[in-house]
Amino acid sequence: MRRQLVGLLILAALLFGLAGASIDVPSGRAAVQRAQMPDGRVVVRKIKRFQKVTWRWQRLMGVPRTPSLRRYLRTRDVEYRVHVMKQWRRRAVRAKRRAHNPPHEREWRCLQSHEGPWRDAWDPYWGGLQMDRTFMRQYAPRHLLRRGWANTWTPVEQMWVGERALRAGRGFYPWPNTARMCGLI
Repeated sequence: MRRQLVGLLILAALLFGLAGASIDVPSGRAAVQRAQMPDGRVVVRKIKRFQKVTWRWQRLMGVPRTPSLRRYLRTRDVEYRVHVMKQWRRRAVRAKRRAHNPPHEREWRCLQSHEGPWRDAWDPYWGGLQMDRTFMRQYAPRHLLRRGWANTWTPVEQMWVGERALRAGRGFYPWPNTARMCGLI
């Protein structure tokens, strides 16, 4: 019995050794390149994430959404997908940079300095630009729905909502007293 067990163990070790020897272990620069090349699914996930970020900033700024034909989904070429991913990453960075620099930022900060803190939650006006309910409903319905009153929005989001009112022709008149103090009216 003992001899049979030892024989089986030797046979099993021999088979595992032969099986391990037949496995091709990549070596050299090709193996390193394959290890560094991302998986196609990972790249697609990143593309979708960068698209989402880009479109979020574009929606905030009120600019048209960058179109996507989604060709990266119809091809399995990883190099092409990586190219598309880098393209969307650049777009996301550009959109974020542009969103964080509203056209009239200095004016909005001046208004805010005379109105109240960015997180001001006192009824009937909210946020640093003291927006009332009708103002928020008219110029930021999506933000109001998803994020609540203006006191929960970031300063950049509040400035872009003010920018929408400015572009709609209201000017700085929703803030008559502070706009005069800042020399905007």
